[in-house]
Amino acid sequence: MSAPAHIAHPPLQGSARLWGTIALSAATFMNVLDSSIANVSLPAIAGDLGVSPNQGTWVITSFGVANAIALPLTGWLSQRFGQVRLFTMSVLLFVISSWLCGLAPNMGTLIGMRALQGFVAGPMMPLAQTLLLSSYPPALAGMAMALWAMTTLVAPVMGPVLGGWITDHTHWGWIFFINIPVGIAAAGLTWTLFHKRETQIRKLPIDSTGLALLVVAVSTLQIMLDKGKELDWFHSPEVTALAIVSAIGFAFLIAWELTDDHPVVELRLLKIRNFWTGTLSMTVAYSLFMGNLVLLPLWLQQFMGYTSTQAGMLMAPVGLFAIILSPVIGKNMNRLDPRMLASFAFVVFSLVLWMRSNFNTQADFGTLMVPTIIQGIALACFFIPLTTIILGGVAPAQIASASGLSSFARIVGGSFGTSIAVSVWQDRAAMHHAQLAELINRGSVATNAVLANFDAAGMDTQQALSQINRMIDQQAFMLAANDVFYGSAFIFLLLIPLVWLSHPPKKNGGRASADSAAGAH
Repeated sequence: MSAPAHIAHPPLQGSARLWGTIALSAATFMNVLDSSIANVSLPAIAGDLGVSPNQGTWVITSFGVANAIALPLTGWLSQRFGQVRLFTMSVLLFVISSWLCGLAPNMGTLIGMRALQGFVAGPMMPLAQTLLLSSYPPALAGMAMALWAMTTLVAPVMGPVLGGWITDHTHWGWIFFINIPVGIAAAGLTWTLFHKRETQIRKLPIDSTGLALLVVAVSTLQIMLDKGKELDWFHSPEVTALAIVSAIGFAFLIAWELTDDHPVVELRLLKIRNFWTGTLSMTVAYSLFMGNLVLLPLWLQQFMGYTSTQAGMLMAPVGLFAIILSPVIGKNMNRLDPRMLASFAFVVFSLVLWMRSNFNTQADFGTLMVPTIIQGIALACFFIPLTTIILGGVAPAQIASASGLSSFARIVGGSFGTSIAVSVWQDRAAMHHAQLAELINRGSVATNAVLANFDAAGMDTQQALSQINRMIDQQAFMLAANDVFYGSAFIFLLLIPLVWLSHPPKKNGGRASADSAAGAH
């Protein structure tokens, strides 16, 4: 996504390369950490700021959408300001926006600052990868990307644990404040080591019309998904208006980008079969993954009595197998059919979600953790093979654009998936609550027995009925979570034929594809 350097700088040597790797990895770690650290903290943040936990999901989606919108701009910005200067500015702006997130006095301000944080973070991931590769000789490029990929896998493991501990022991704002020392150190080290290796600056035209249409189309659709439930969907004029604006925005965006000489989103790549099948598979799969990643800790904390720390501990093992297996798969990618690996990943994801669809309110910590551990196997077989498929039919000159567009689609898909999963969960819970409530009546032996028990405990009728309603709520939201898990498992299986529509990537594209795969994280 970034401009190639016109002056070929020699690789860094010795301690300079070591510290350069640490600085770039720290910035990447901070970026990826922020996409997962808030997941287990949503109920605490929402409670402190006086909104529902479901509205709290905007903290996740606003970051993702803004981050996705910024991605296509990275190439233009890096040529306008230089890769090193842009990366350093991006990290420092990320630090400032993190500080403002932690100080946010209300949900509106926090969502705005999270959107700013996501936007300035857009160039960080692709530029960190580019600068890291320029620091190593070609013979060590694979090792450089393995180190980089490990960073992007460790962060999601630590995010829930760190976020949970911080939320339970200090103010939730510290999940953002911890970025400040890391970011300042990473920016300082990067500038010190790389500023003499700056790339050539060129003033290129920017597709301002396409960018404006992109912002309008994506942001209005995301707002519609986030606000749809509380406004009763299309019974609300506001939701209807957002849907119309988004549809018109996408229509004009497609027409404009297909005719512009310097499109901000290169839609012509969709003519390539491997690209569109791989990108669609990646986007849908990632949206399912993110939706369930946010839903599980919400359910655990709201209806299973888990603390933020406990929910974080339960989510953390998702990266263990991924960390162990990803380097092995990356190293052997040339010898394996990525379609087979991706299909295997979808089967494992489906198995994991089917196991979760059988959870009940009596499930213990160990039972809940087993699918999370298994899910790490799917993650290891997911990103690298699908990115290999996506880039398998793309010409070398188009790899940057292809990587940028597929990353954009994946991140937007993750934000949409989060909103859709929470919305479906609420709708199904309302339906299950109504069905369960019908069974509570004076003609029911079980109802009378429960009321007698509450009466013996000293509760009046109103208190007893309130307690029964709480029990119905717990069961309704558990059944609703099971529905989401089961539906997601089924959709993962439907993605398998889509993957096999792609052609097997050429073997000589393995290195470029594997290298770029790290960036897919």
